[in-house]
Amino acid sequence: MSNSKSKQEKILLKAQFLERLRLEKRRVDRSKAPLSMIIFYFDRENMRADGRPVRDFLDSYNNNVRETDIKGWVDDNALGLLLPDTDENGVRRCADKLSSRNGNLPYSVVTATYPSQIFQKLLEENEHPDLFPLDMDDIAKPRRLQSLLKRVIDIIGSLLGLILSSPVILLTAVAVKATSPGPVVFRQTRLGMKGNRFFFYKFRSMYSNSDDQIHRQYINDLIQGNLKKINQGTWDKPIYKMKTDPRITKVGKILRKTSLDELPQFFNVLKGDMSLVGPRPPLPYEVEKYEPWHLRRILEVKPGITGLWQVDGRSQTSFDDMVRMDLRYALNWSLSFDIKILVKTVKAVVFPKGAM
Repeated sequence: MSNSKSKQEKILLKAQFLERLRLEKRRVDRSKAPLSMIIFYFDRENMRADGRPVRDFLDSYNNNVRETDIKGWVDDNALGLLLPDTDENGVRRCADKLSSRNGNLPYSVVTATYPSQIFQKLLEENEHPDLFPLDMDDIAKPRRLQSLLKRVIDIIGSLLGLILSSPVILLTAVAVKATSPGPVVFRQTRLGMKGNRFFFYKFRSMYSNSDDQIHRQYINDLIQGNLKKINQGTWDKPIYKMKTDPRITKVGKILRKTSLDELPQFFNVLKGDMSLVGPRPPLPYEVEKYEPWHLRRILEVKPGITGLWQVDGRSQTSFDDMVRMDLRYALNWSLSFDIKILVKTVKAVVFPKGAM
């Protein structure tokens, strides 16, 4: 076996490479060290039939990367390179180095850095942020049938919810309009699955044009773990919520306590922005405070009206524990799991505890 061939065998197949990408991202989620990626796309139409340019490129490729770098195919004509502990400047230098030594081969180069590039794209206010190639490892178990059934249940469930709650919706709308000036339904930009932005609907529970600085500070304290500052309960039975919020109207307090302010989100489910069950969709300024591993709660599953946190945690749970619940749901979701959560939600609405 030639030395060139043995080196080429160190290049992983697509499935192996994408699995390593997934594992490296999980490592970065904890270590906070950057992970960079280069993809070389070959123009096969303009390459010689004997394949010599590719073999020459692979030889140079293998000889000019670090032993700790991870090499693999991501497509028939695309070669990937993972660079652990390498930032944006480092990946650009590496790409330039490799390109300068393979100037005769027709190919293009794409680089990316995790997690900084994902944060940047999520916060650029694009309606559908392009997370490629950092989301290439999205190779979850095939759940096409379950996903289709989940969508069918979402449509049927949201329609039934709107029909059955229509008298309550009408009375709530009248109460909101009669007690404070402003729109009945409050629209707010939230981030859905893979960071897609959408308008999130709620019955307005605050005075119009309220300053969001109070909530921004609360979110910052919650995510940063300043729990003593926001604990409204006791040491052994904490309640992590805003102690006072002068923005909320009298009717709004009732709506939040009974969760009636959430009813318009059935329209979000009908539109496909949300599901009946899933993590709560965050605000953009909330995502600004996230740690890398927090991002998985919005990258891996569609947000929902209710979820594991709402029925098992609510305001008694720290932010990190809430994210862990969301990730547990994303990893284990099934139709039966959704049904259990929906049943618990009905109980939580009838006997509210820790509503916010």
